[in-house]
Amino acid sequence: MCHGNICRSPMAEFVMKDIVSKAGREDAFYIESAATSTEEIGNDVYPPARRKLAEHGISCQGKTARQMTRRDYERFDLLVGMDSWNIRNMKVICGGDPDGKIHQLLDFTNRPGDVADPWYTGDFEATWRDVSEGCQCLLKWLEDKNIV
Repeated sequence: MCHGNICRSPMAEFVMKDIVSKAGREDAFYIESAATSTEEIGNDVYPPARRKLAEHGISCQGKTARQMTRRDYERFDLLVGMDSWNIRNMKVICGGDPDGKIHQLLDFTNRPGDVADPWYTGDFEATWRDVSEGCQCLLKWLEDKNIV
């Protein structure tokens, strides 16, 4: 999850789908991204984010922004936010986190913190590095915990 669901979270969605597919584990996952705001609902992935994914052979064709709902807390085993502000908003939307499902993506790495926000910096390469590392470490964490 990210603020608008047009940059970081769709990048994470499609990177994770790619990693899971390459690992032959797609049957064990249902991966979807969403926004914590309503600002971009229905909009396509932001062109620079789309181009960064395409540079790595990953398509996000057909993805449009949607807003996270309280029902997502029931639908998903894990809810992953891109930064601390998103985590706060996710908990508000979900009415808390009683089952401990909400996590920040980089918390699965050796360098916890916020995923770089290219909306403000224009640095989609930094976001790519954060998202790629976070998704790879998330898959390893899930495997190590025997969750998948």
